[in-house]
Amino acid sequence: SNRIPHTRAGPSLLLRFKFLLLLQKPYPPRIAGRRSSTPRKSSTVEGYSRQRASGGTVGEEVGFGAGMEAQATATVKEALAALYHHPDDTIRTAADRWLQKFQHTLDAWQVADSLLHDESSNLETLMFCSQTLRSKVQRDFEELPSEAFRPLQDSLYGLLKKFNKGPPKVRTQICIAIAALAVHVPVEDWGGGGIVNWLGDEMKSQQEFIPSFLELLIILPQETSSYKIAARPERRNQFENDLCSSANVALSLLTACLGFDELKEQVLEGFASWLRFCHGITAATLASHPLVHTALSSLNTDQFLEAAVNVTSELIHFTVSRDSCGITEQFPLIQILIPHVMGLKEQLKDSSKDEEDVKAIARLFADMGDSYVDLIATGSGDAMQIVNALLEVTSHSEFDISSMTFNFWHHLKRNLTGRDSYTSCGSEVPIEAERNRRMQLFRPPFEVLVSLVSSRVEYPEDFHTFSEEDRRDFRYARYAVSDVLLDATDVLGGDSTLKILFMKLIQACGSGAEQNQNWQPLEAALFCIQAIAKSVSIEEKEILPQVMPLLPRFPHQEQLLQTVCSTIGAFSKWIDAAPAELPILPPLVDILNKGMSTSEDTAAAASVAFKYICEDCRGKFSGSLDGLFQIYHVAISGVGGYKVSSEDSLHLVEALSVVITTLPQDHARRALELICMPIINSLQEIIQQGESALQQVPARHLTVHIDRLSTIFSNVKLPEVVAEAVNRYWPTLKIIFDHRAWDTRTMESLCRSCKFAV
Repeated sequence: SNRIPHTRAGPSLLLRFKFLLLLQKPYPPRIAGRRSSTPRKSSTVEGYSRQRASGGTVGEEVGFGAGMEAQATATVKEALAALYHHPDDTIRTAADRWLQKFQHTLDAWQVADSLLHDESSNLETLMFCSQTLRSKVQRDFEELPSEAFRPLQDSLYGLLKKFNKGPPKVRTQICIAIAALAVHVPVEDWGGGGIVNWLGDEMKSQQEFIPSFLELLIILPQETSSYKIAARPERRNQFENDLCSSANVALSLLTACLGFDELKEQVLEGFASWLRFCHGITAATLASHPLVHTALSSLNTDQFLEAAVNVTSELIHFTVSRDSCGITEQFPLIQILIPHVMGLKEQLKDSSKDEEDVKAIARLFADMGDSYVDLIATGSGDAMQIVNALLEVTSHSEFDISSMTFNFWHHLKRNLTGRDSYTSCGSEVPIEAERNRRMQLFRPPFEVLVSLVSSRVEYPEDFHTFSEEDRRDFRYARYAVSDVLLDATDVLGGDSTLKILFMKLIQACGSGAEQNQNWQPLEAALFCIQAIAKSVSIEEKEILPQVMPLLPRFPHQEQLLQTVCSTIGAFSKWIDAAPAELPILPPLVDILNKGMSTSEDTAAAASVAFKYICEDCRGKFSGSLDGLFQIYHVAISGVGGYKVSSEDSLHLVEALSVVITTLPQDHARRALELICMPIINSLQEIIQQGESALQQVPARHLTVHIDRLSTIFSNVKLPEVVAEAVNRYWPTLKIIFDHRAWDTRTMESLCRSCKFAV
């Protein structure tokens, strides 16, 4: 229920007890089973004609007596009054729960119908009852006997006319209920021509109710995909087919409503809804249709822009839908759509334009790009104009708007680089020639794209005030930009993309970033560079030899330092392949050291980078073991200022393990003992406290050390050395096995360690 603030005192305090009792006694269902074509025996159900003539209602069709109805109606009114107006939260909550249970009862049919027809019902009652009746038709229609359809149809039809002038929300619920009813029953129940033809007859004979009829016409196609309607699959499919066969009638009715200026927006909304069911109408027919002309001419009006954009978007989707007859047959419609959309390009830069209108226009350009990407990829003059327009959208200052084009750039990249796009060229030589032509043609747009999106990842000045949700959205935006940059590398090449981003880095270095005055552009450029690291050749000799010496000079601002550490890890393979005359590794390790002592986030990035550096540059660390062991012991011990979490410490354990593998066996044996002893000593300290202490210690205090052993055993690839260590430390592990057999978490950790040892 939509709650309305209370404005007057509610029912008496006695309701507190009444509702609490009612909650314990939910309405029992009075009719079980599914809807059957065989009439149920009921003293109140003796034929549709006689009942309606005597003033019968929907409720009487399912066996309600007048006294029962009056009692239920009075209780519902009291519950609604308590829900909306009682000052006691307990009473309001109890009333709300009771009303929700009531909506699932058989009584709800009659009570909702009766109160909707009651002229004295207030807005709160009308809203609740219209929602109740709508949900009953959607999900509980099979509760009713087959002969209840006519009274229900007549009642809903009467309500549709009654609420012709509002309240709008109530009228909408009635329309949804009628649409759900149409999904449930076969076309013959509407007079043979289906609900659309029935609706057309009513619109012609009772024009004063056209607003209600038009809303129903709009809602009908929208409700076909609603799975709130508990219809059987075969019936739902048949209803969709019925709507497809009635599409021409629906468009005729919508066209007729264009004569009412006040209904123009609703007509456009209805046209957008029905386009999904216009499979039998050709593109040539639509190209000259009055509704299409009205929609396209409305693109330049502020009043109808959103509705016109929705129609145009649906028309674009229509031309490339799986039911269309091929792109060539759609050209008559495409040729009028594209110029009208392109005519909106200048409005993207209009600062006086409402932001929601700009979003609508941007969405239209994005839809056009996604839908016609195969045509755009051919590189014709008109196609390049569309590409330039999409670059305008990408350049918009609002990320929500610029990001609408990201899917287009991805699809364009796939089209340009995928072999399937060139099969029409024939043999290998023409295919390669055409591919090279297109790749060269689209290089400039993708170069501009890289420059545009790289600025999207800058940290805002007020980032420290962001909520967790805002921070999560910002991280998502950075990941999305990373994906776009990787798409660009597939067209431009990683090294060429790196050159563009390096220019951004140089510009940032000249803007006071090194004095920590304006670090955001510097961090943004560096983030983009590390995002494309896998696409950059390890033989790159022009840009990276200039980037790496800059890293130690950057200020140790937290976010910037985190990105610097990630960049070091991302380019670990290049660092290993770098010329020997470039002594870049020691200062980079110093940066990682600093990262591990700055914050938890920088420590996490530094630990991962340290692992990659040791994996890829392991041969360069053989003479620096003392320094590595010092870093390891400080991180494992938790003293010395490092802020490495226990989870991140596993990266350091793995880092040393892979370095140990490169050592001669004697040195490796000693090195392995050095990294295992802090772990074994910690476990022995717990064991020495006695059996009782070992039984009571939290599992986490044991598994944090055992998991480090697992990492060592799995990454030191020297079987004899590992075997000796396992035999040496087995007594300690055996004690834990014996005294913590009941502890699943510890047992899993121990068994994993033994698995890697074996």
